[in-house]
Parts: sequence; C-alpha cells; structure tokens
Amino acid sequence: MFSPAARLVTKRFLGIRQILRQSPAVSAGGAGTSRSYSTALNYHIDSPDNNPNALWEFSASNMERVKEILSHYPSNYKQSAVIPLLDLAQQQHGGWIPVSAMNEIARVVEVAPIRVYEVATFYSMFNRTKVGKYHLLVCGTTPCMIRGSRDIEEALLKHLGVKRNEVTKDGLFSVGEMECMGCCVNAPMIAVADYSNGSEGFTYNYYEDLTPKRVVEIVEMLRRGEAPPVGTQNPNRIRGGPEGGNTTLLGEPKPPPCRDLDAC
Repeated sequence: MFSPAARLVTKRFLGIRQILRQSPAVSAGGAGTSRSYSTALNYHIDSPDNNPNALWEFSASNMERVKEILSHYPSNYKQSAVIPLLDLAQQQHGGWIPVSAMNEIARVVEVAPIRVYEVATFYSMFNRTKVGKYHLLVCGTTPCMIRGSRDIEEALLKHLGVKRNEVTKDGLFSVGEMECMGCCVNAPMIAVADYSNGSEGFTYNYYEDLTPKRVVEIVEMLRRGEAPPVGTQNPNRIRGGPEGGNTTLLGEPKPPPCRDLDAC
C-alpha cells in the first residue's frame, strides 16, 4: 500500500498532467505554452519552433568558439563542455534553447542526448521556452524580498502588461525570477540578460538599489536602445560601499609592530 504522502504526490502529478493536456496552448501545438509548471515538471511538448526534427546548427563564427571551448578539455572528456555550449547556443538562439539545439550539442560532445537534457533542465540559467530580447530577472531571495523585490516585480509586470515568464507582444521583454545573485548589500536588484545583439553582443548586467520607479525607467531606457548605468542606482553609494561614504577605515591602517605577531 502507498503511504498517504505518496498518494498525495501521485494525485498532484496527475492533476498537473491533466491541466497541461487541457491547456489551449498545448492543444494548438505548444505555441505560447505556459511555463507555470516549468519548475514542477521538466516537460517538453513538441511545437513548430521546438521539436527534434527542426534543423539547428551553430553559426560559422560560433563554431570557432565551439572549437575553442572544446580545446579546454581532454578529448575523452568532451562532455565537460556541455554547460558552456548550452550557454553559447542560448545566446545564439535569442535567449532560449530548443531541443534541436540540445541534440546538436549532444552530437558535438559525443554523448546521448539525455545527458544534455538533464543539464539543461537542472540549471535555471537555461531557458527552454522563448524569452524577450531583454530578459529581466528579479532576485527573490530573503534580503531582496525584505528590501522590496516583490514591489519591483509587481512594477515590472504592471508596466509591461505581462505575467511572470510571459513575453511582451513586441518580443522585447520578459520577466522571470532568480534566486540569490550575490549582491545582498545592494538589495533589491535585478539582472538583465540582453540578447538583442545575438551571441556577439550578449551582455548580462546587474542593476541594484532599485525602486519601482527606477526599474521602470531602466526598462524604458532599454526600449529606446540606451545603456542604463549598471550596478547601484543609488547616487549616494559607490559600488557596495555604505550610503553617504565610509565612516571607518578613513586612513591607511597601521602595520603590525613585527612580522611574527606571536613574538610581539
């Protein structure tokens, strides 16, 4: 007999599968399929622009980068290059990776395709459905949440008229969530993955010390093709320093009286 917990998990799984089957987007061939359950199930549904029969290959310039990446690893450990090759494919393909690109990477590194799928579905940095040319990732970890990241996300979604992980009608923007980006001192913050110039011009920038008003201003600067100043958006802070300037360590620290402190 199954335990109550096992029965609950099975019931939940069947419920999600039923919702996916009934989704209009799925019945229409998968175009615009919702990503609401992308973290619950690593699901792939063939669509006209994402299926294993679609032709996909690295561009000529990126094939040179593929060769350079492979040169970093022993010839019998080509599979070690899966992550950088997925990243390169994502940059080339406008911010997301179709299953045909994963199959091409599997061919290049000489492994079964499942070995690439399991990497692409494990790491949140890899997008398996379309994103905007500017993919806006809001930090949702505790320090940013305490400092108002939910307000930042709400301002973005309202201004752009989308839900989380949807793409705006003009294809320019999408909003997602990412866990800790490692700059908690300047919370709240977002990261912007800029795929507007392909893999040759790909950038990934942090924007910190945000307010709802400022994050909307950054979006409009990106829409106009401008480059917002990266890093802290607080004019009274320099990088990760204290607001208003240092209050300690204002001069050169004194050296120890002797090299061996135990002998002093």
